[in-house]
Amino acid sequence: MDFRIFTEPQQGASYDDQLAVARAAEDLGFDAFFRSDHYLRMGDGSGLPGPTDSWTTLAGLARETSTIRLGTLVTSATFRHPGVLAIQVAQVDQMSGGRVELGLGAGWFTREHEAYGIPFPAKRFGMLTEQLEILTGLWGTPLDETFSHEGEVYTLEDSPALPKPVQHDPLHPGRAGVPIIIGGGGPSKTPALAARFATEYNQAFPAKDTIRERFDVVNAACEAAGRDVSTLKRSAALVLCVGTDEAQVRSRAAAIGREPEELRRNGVAGTVSEAVATIGALRESGVERLYLQVLDLHDLDHLELVASQIIPQVG
Repeated sequence: MDFRIFTEPQQGASYDDQLAVARAAEDLGFDAFFRSDHYLRMGDGSGLPGPTDSWTTLAGLARETSTIRLGTLVTSATFRHPGVLAIQVAQVDQMSGGRVELGLGAGWFTREHEAYGIPFPAKRFGMLTEQLEILTGLWGTPLDETFSHEGEVYTLEDSPALPKPVQHDPLHPGRAGVPIIIGGGGPSKTPALAARFATEYNQAFPAKDTIRERFDVVNAACEAAGRDVSTLKRSAALVLCVGTDEAQVRSRAAAIGREPEELRRNGVAGTVSEAVATIGALRESGVERLYLQVLDLHDLDHLELVASQIIPQVG
């Protein structure tokens, strides 16, 4: 199983805070550093020092790390024109030497759009679908050809389709592209979209007893599309709160404003032995990659505990 660190910087984190976590995660051997793509704090609090843009942040991290993979979980299709996003992602992939992954979703947080003047259309699934068509089309267009797209939302005419990512599209060998992550709990549209475009299907904060069933749905979508189900990585994102003893568990839960028992039900939480058991059960449910949501970005000892005492037992 792959283990990735997943952060929520909109809750109040500077670029330097994120850099410290990314470097620690890299040094400790985690597979990747991911961050959310939001512009407004959720819940109470000031949100100081304020939001950081995800792709600006990842560009900086691309130059200040060397091995760890970098990405978003997930970028909102409402935030950027797909042509601009294609350029941003390809450039950061170049800057990182081919370590970028793109999680892309339809967006959901109405308030952040209102706060920063970002349009938030009621119907966004078609927008998301077209963005995926455009992104993969731009990256996959041969160097001596142009790309055009005429859809209900976007029109592109004779684009030179540059720049190209360093990586190759895992679903289309020989074409430039980056791994794409699609997630969600929809019963049909999202699984079908994942089967068509994604290299990874992610469940974000699912009820643990629904994980296997939701993977079965996306497996069926792959089969319906004629795709080998083994080519789609299955992942989950869950909040992390572990400690060497109960006192440390409770201290870490208090630091993020959560209750230990709620975290045990819904996340990877508790003592080391409890976390090991939880991860084992997640593996049995079909999880191949686990995103550990770290909400206290100043507690780097939390990462060290996972790397030194938990992953060796389950990795």
